Amino acid sequence: MLLAEVAQATQRLADAGVPSPRTDAEELAAFVHGVKRGELHSVKDADFDARYWEVIARREQREPLQHITGRAYFRYLELQVGPGVFVPRPETESVVGWAIDAVRAMDVVEPCIVDLCTGSGAIALALAQEVPRSRVHAVELSEEALTWTRKNVEGSRVDLRQGDALTAFPDLDGQVDLVISNPPYIPLTEWEYVAPEARDYDPELALFSGEDGLDLIRGLERTAHRLLRPGGVVVVEHADTQGGQVPWIFTEERGWADAADHPDLNNRPRFATARKALP
Repeated sequence: MLLAEVAQATQRLADAGVPSPRTDAEELAAFVHGVKRGELHSVKDADFDARYWEVIARREQREPLQHITGRAYFRYLELQVGPGVFVPRPETESVVGWAIDAVRAMDVVEPCIVDLCTGSGAIALALAQEVPRSRVHAVELSEEALTWTRKNVEGSRVDLRQGDALTAFPDLDGQVDLVISNPPYIPLTEWEYVAPEARDYDPELALFSGEDGLDLIRGLERTAHRLLRPGGVVVVEHADTQGGQVPWIFTEERGWADAADHPDLNNRPRFATARKALP
């Protein structure tokens, strides 16, 4: 019974243009019935919950899956998310993976890490969890987003502050080993091409950044240079269409070395890295 309902829901979501209809239909069935996705076959016909069709209707309207369930998965984390906070994306997991490897290679006993534009706290929490002796600091401007961030970082050792990423952490100037950010980077001109889940539900503050999408990244370049110690590393996510542009923001003239671009798991340009030049 439930599997037949899931098949029907999958078709409805596919017709609505949802990118992963089967996965979402199963996730929502598991959510409504209080089981794991792999346990759907164990739900008896008599236990079918008609609220399933209510959440399927919401997803048909392209409301994000994570807003309906109230949770998002990121690396080894389960995060609370909802209206007002950017939902973390799978692409960002490879950005964090690179950062973890970079910090471990530094051979610093207690690395100092700063996450700018932290949103849900996904990046900061993943680094705190996977680099056990790190000191992780995170900043977020939006009060709406911080409602969720505070829930997620509660009980962790992440130092969360509210503020502007461009002026944040003056107390850490010159002391940071790694600066990481998933900033807004969509050009304003691309608004109509953005998936409805992002365009209609993610906060605009987390999506758009000027005509070419690079306004905030240009500002963060200066913030990262101020915060990092010589030899420290910056990692910035960007759109796959910006691969050729972002490393050019981190130039030798501005005090950087080894600026490079890196692909995500789909082999698309996804993030840029650079090292603060030694004096």
